[in-house]
Amino acid sequence: MEITWLGHSGFRITMGGTTVLIDPWLSGNPMFPEGRRAEAVDGAAAVLVSHGHFDHLADAAGIARARGIPVVGKYDLTAWLEKTEGVATTGFNTGGTVRVGEIAVTMVAASHSSAAMGEAGPIYLGSEAGYMLEHGGRTIYFSGDTDVMADMALFQELHRPEIGILSAGGHYTMDMARAAFAARRFFDFRTVIPCHYRTFPLLEQSAERLREGLPGVQVIEPEVLVPIRL
Repeated sequence: MEITWLGHSGFRITMGGTTVLIDPWLSGNPMFPEGRRAEAVDGAAAVLVSHGHFDHLADAAGIARARGIPVVGKYDLTAWLEKTEGVATTGFNTGGTVRVGEIAVTMVAASHSSAAMGEAGPIYLGSEAGYMLEHGGRTIYFSGDTDVMADMALFQELHRPEIGILSAGGHYTMDMARAAFAARRFFDFRTVIPCHYRTFPLLEQSAERLREGLPGVQVIEPEVLVPIRL
């Protein structure tokens, strides 16, 4: 499998012969080199979105429309995108599983919030989510924006992910220390990749505390558009 960070919480993930994008915020993302947009989205079969905040949703419809692929996510959010943006969508809900090519995508709970800003204020877009991506007996947990949750113990028992992509920047999500606690307490990861950090000065800039909190686990600090092969 191949995991490529697109900056902030965006990822390009290839499992088997299928590539998906998750929360690809490219336009205006201070970490993403705009001139490499085509490279980031090439070959993608779907755009997965975890919730409605701009730093996760802003580019989803544009990429989906340009490539002729669906946006996959919470039913409320995808129904709104279909109506306002005219893009194809696959809406489902927590606990459900859909197939995107060779990847089985299961939606799991997260603890955050989910809304887009409208002229009259926030537009509620259903609850926030994370994802389990499974192919060939290997599973990746993408936490989405979240804090530590006791539900994570059930995620481990049900899905047994070997790789965790964890929001860990603090302020809006759990920080590195809390992410390390979550991984240590609830999961049996071989590899952990942090995200939702370094984008702004407000967020954590290093994964050192995550690494210190997870002895024996491979903690990989990703670099933008540098593939991680596992």
